[in-house]
Amino acid sequence: MAKLAKIEGCLTALVTPFRDGRVDFDALAKLVDWQIENGVDGLVSVGTTGESATLDVEEHVAVIAATVKAARGRVPVVAGAGGNATSEALALTKASEDAGADALLHVTPYYNRPNQEGLFRHFEAIAKVSKLPIILYNVPTRTACDLLTDTVVRLAEFDNVIGIKDATGNLVRGSELVAKCGDKITILSGDDGTTFPLYACGGRGVISVVSNVAPKQMSDMWDAVKAGDWERARHRHFELRVLNQMLFAEPSPAPTKAALSLLGRCSLDVRLPLVPATAGLVEQLKTEMKSSGLL
Repeated sequence: MAKLAKIEGCLTALVTPFRDGRVDFDALAKLVDWQIENGVDGLVSVGTTGESATLDVEEHVAVIAATVKAARGRVPVVAGAGGNATSEALALTKASEDAGADALLHVTPYYNRPNQEGLFRHFEAIAKVSKLPIILYNVPTRTACDLLTDTVVRLAEFDNVIGIKDATGNLVRGSELVAKCGDKITILSGDDGTTFPLYACGGRGVISVVSNVAPKQMSDMWDAVKAGDWERARHRHFELRVLNQMLFAEPSPAPTKAALSLLGRCSLDVRLPLVPATAGLVEQLKTEMKSSGLL
């Protein structure tokens, strides 16, 4: 059987807007429109940046469904469906399918610290039951486990495992993934700061936090690479460097929501145990966004 459809380019790891402690679905729909109008190639709903850890299951599924509805088939919607129990991940997979998602993002099981065989069997179980394309998600700094390249090679044999979001921030690892898996699955950057270098190594896209705030610029970086215009892509990389650092200066996605609040696109509300960005960082963001033409 042939591989399911590839997903590549700039995909925004979309925030989940809140107002008065509840999901702000109106702001979410407007964010989706704005993102698509500014050229993003896809949307990731309820990933880490979407505060999946503090949404209950009903909210989680409702946000995916609302994102699908707002996108109206214009770009693929990738649903964050991971869990640290395989049974939970399977349930979220089914719910994401029912909500109309086009693909799934499955993070490595956090906190449990499974070994490589446990990771393989976890993703194997999902791949065997899901009808949708699956993007693996490796972010060891958050999960306390690392999906090693040889395990990714094994998982790439499944027809519906189509990509990996590599958020190790390690270009040696990224290069290794491209070398060993790049003809079978799409290697996507999970760290905005390493996106351009990973493109140079053969990466085919990014799941981006920065594109929440600068969708046109992050999308243009990929468009430039695809067109072979490396000078333009390099310019975008350096243009976004300071903003990228600021969006991770405090626990994400608080700085991103602060930047979006400056743009009038959603409130800066996050859920405990996260707290809103500090006033000092908000002022720094305002200065940087004005100097870069975003404000």
